[in-house]
Amino acid sequence: MAGNGDEEPFGEDEGPLTDTEFWSETDELIGRQKGAVLERSAVLPWIDVARPSQLPPPGGWRQWLIVGGRGSGKTRAGAEWIRAMAVGESPFADRPHMRIGLLAETLADAREVMIDGESGLLAVAGHPRPVFEASRRRLVFSNGAIAQIFSSEDPDALRGYQFDLAWGDELAKWVQGEACFDNLQLALRLGKSPRALFTTTPRPIPLLKRLMADPQTATTHMKTAENAGNLAPGFLAAMSQRYGGTRLGRQELDGEILSVREDALFDIARIERERCDAPGELERIVVAIDPPATSTKRSDACGIVAAGRGADGTIYVLADKSRRRAKPHEWAGAAIGLYQALQADRIVAEVNQGGDMVEAVIRAASPDTPFQAVRASRGKWLRAEPVAALYERGRVRHAGRFPELEDEMADFGADGLSGGRSPDRLDALVWAVNALAGGGEAPRIRGL
Repeated sequence: MAGNGDEEPFGEDEGPLTDTEFWSETDELIGRQKGAVLERSAVLPWIDVARPSQLPPPGGWRQWLIVGGRGSGKTRAGAEWIRAMAVGESPFADRPHMRIGLLAETLADAREVMIDGESGLLAVAGHPRPVFEASRRRLVFSNGAIAQIFSSEDPDALRGYQFDLAWGDELAKWVQGEACFDNLQLALRLGKSPRALFTTTPRPIPLLKRLMADPQTATTHMKTAENAGNLAPGFLAAMSQRYGGTRLGRQELDGEILSVREDALFDIARIERERCDAPGELERIVVAIDPPATSTKRSDACGIVAAGRGADGTIYVLADKSRRRAKPHEWAGAAIGLYQALQADRIVAEVNQGGDMVEAVIRAASPDTPFQAVRASRGKWLRAEPVAALYERGRVRHAGRFPELEDEMADFGADGLSGGRSPDRLDALVWAVNALAGGGEAPRIRGL
């Protein structure tokens, strides 16, 4: 999927795109590549040109799961493995695998991506080429091996078939994923050791999480950047500029599985849409601290978040400098450093855990720093609800990207964070926003 030099520049300025429009343009651009890389590597065996992550892992696994970003080389890896297994090519197989199931979100996807795609089975097959019999929805190899295509929209279509090999593409997008996966597993009953490959861009769905946890699964992770040499010039730069560090970018480019709780208090999609740069002038800036009770290796992190209020009352989250396993003088130094860098008005800190010690540590490091102690009288959820309401009204925006803070916001429900972790960054954010939302002292205008 290498560019040939005459592609239109990616991301021409035609006005802002929605996420759907942007990824549609991205997929179209990837699909327009002329396959020069395939042409250059055709004379070499796949095992000699593939990245290690594109080759099957060792071991007696039943299913191989490739979780990767868009354009990371998942499809090429899948097509090359299926081709090698179908013809019995060493070292991938010791015999041809004659009955193969190919499953995609739709029948159109199975044909356009897995078979006819730029990195699909026909592109990597060499000669003699397999023949696709459209009326029978199958690809027939020269040795008689048959790859039958199926749609995730119709799980029952898998009934009655049996395979010794299977490839499921974009597992996380399957329409009836659970039923299709179960029927495909039941159909994998031929040969000595039937195996399946699943390739997908990650989404936090139960099926994908369960598959990863299965001891019979070998999981491979890929990032889009690993395949940079095979992508259009400017493609990675454009996506990194727009999505670098965001949850969407981490999922779609880095192949990370990021959880979003259905009962999450904060709307991460809205935060992403309203992300912005900080205004040139802010009336008031605070640095908020949520200190840990102890400083051992098992201690909670110290939340340190800065926010500022604009002339129109909008609150901008400016920085997250939270520290893990930091001793009191270390997190105090980090907070004071942020206070000074932003020319902030005040440090605000919760004192429920440390009492007078918190202010004493700040004073010891910087005696003249304005300090305000705040004490929590309600639970974390009740304290965070008014802040979430401000987000919903567009009163709070993120002036930058804060992945770890935003992960806590996406995972914060009525029972706190998953696994009982402490939302330290979120707590500091709540204190910062509350300190600015009520008005406070007379404004002091300064530029950032």
